[in-house]
Amino acid sequence: MERRKTKVVKVGNVLVGGDNRISVQSMTNTDTRDVEATIKQIRKLQDAGCDIVRCAVLDMEAARAIKKIVEKIDIPLVADIHFDYKLALESIKNGVSALRINPGNIGSREKVEILAKACMEKKIPIRIGVNSGSLSKEILQKYGKVVPEALVESALTHIKILEEVNFNDIVVSIKSSNIETMINSYRLASQKFDYPLHLGVTEAGTPWRGTIKSAIGLGALLSEGIGDTIRVSLTGDPVEEIKVGREILKNFGQIKEGIEFISCPTCGRTQIDLINIAKEVENRLENCNKSIKVAVMGCVVNGPGEAKDADIGIAGGIGEGLIFRKGKIVKKVKEEDLVEELIKIIETL
Repeated sequence: MERRKTKVVKVGNVLVGGDNRISVQSMTNTDTRDVEATIKQIRKLQDAGCDIVRCAVLDMEAARAIKKIVEKIDIPLVADIHFDYKLALESIKNGVSALRINPGNIGSREKVEILAKACMEKKIPIRIGVNSGSLSKEILQKYGKVVPEALVESALTHIKILEEVNFNDIVVSIKSSNIETMINSYRLASQKFDYPLHLGVTEAGTPWRGTIKSAIGLGALLSEGIGDTIRVSLTGDPVEEIKVGREILKNFGQIKEGIEFISCPTCGRTQIDLINIAKEVENRLENCNKSIKVAVMGCVVNGPGEAKDADIGIAGGIGEGLIFRKGKIVKKVKEEDLVEELIKIIETL
C-alpha cells in the first residue's frame, strides 16, 4: 500500500501528511468552560494514545478557557469554531495549535484575511471541515441532494477562500454518516488537491455500530493509501474512539507499539472456557505497549500450528492448556493458571 503524497502540515508537535505517521484524533465532550473536567478528559485521551484533541468553542468564555487548558496538557489542541471569527482570534491568542472552521461561514473576505494573518503569524493551520449538514443552499440546489461531488465542491470553495488570501496551511475533512458517500468523497478529494485529509465517518453511532461503520469506511480508504489523520466518531466515552482508531491503524501496520491480539472463534472441540480466558487476557494486556503478537486458541491439536507466527500464545485442552512461542510448545499448565502464566511470560519478553 503506497500512501498518497500530500503536503505536510504541523499541528503543534505533530506532523500531518507526507510520509508522517497517521495520527489519531478525538474530541472532548466536556463543557470547554469547565477547565478541570476538560483537562482531566484530555489527559485520559492522551494516556489512551490520542495524538491531537479538539474541543468546542461556543463563546468567549470557552475561548479564554483554552489558555488554562493548554498549559496542563501535552498534546495539540484544536479549537472547533463556527461563524464567529472573534472566537477564533481569541483561541489563537490563548494558545491553540490549530483551528477547525469553514472560511465561508466566517463572514466577509476582510474577516477571513484577519484570521488567516493571525494564523500565519502563529504558524497555526486550519482544518476545513465539510459534512453532509454543512452544504450551502446553492450547492444543494445545484446537485439536488448530498453527493460526493457536492461535498468536494464545498471543500474546494472553502479552500479557494483561504488560497486567495495566500493561506495554504490547510487540512481537509469531508465527512458523511453514509459510508459509501464518505468513501467516494475522499476518493474524489484525493484527486482534486494535495492537502492532508482527515478521515472520519461522522455520527457513526454507538461503540458497537460506530466501530463497524468506522472500520469499514476508514479501512477502505487506508487500504488505498488515502488518509493522513483519523477520528472515529462514537456516541460514548471519547477514549473508546482512540482505542478503535489505534486498532484500525495497527491492523494496517501504521502503529507498531502495542500488542496484536488474535483468538479463535471456538468450536465443538473447545474443552476450556476460552471465551472468558480470551476476554481476561485482552483486558490484562490493554495497556501493554510491547510490539508482540498474542494468540489465544481453543484447540491443542492445531492451535500452535495455526498461530505459529504469534510471539506467545496459549491453546486449551481438557482442564489444561499449552503455552507456545512461535509455534513451539514451551509449557503445559492447568486451565486455572493459564492466564497468569501467560502474563508472566509476556512480562519477560
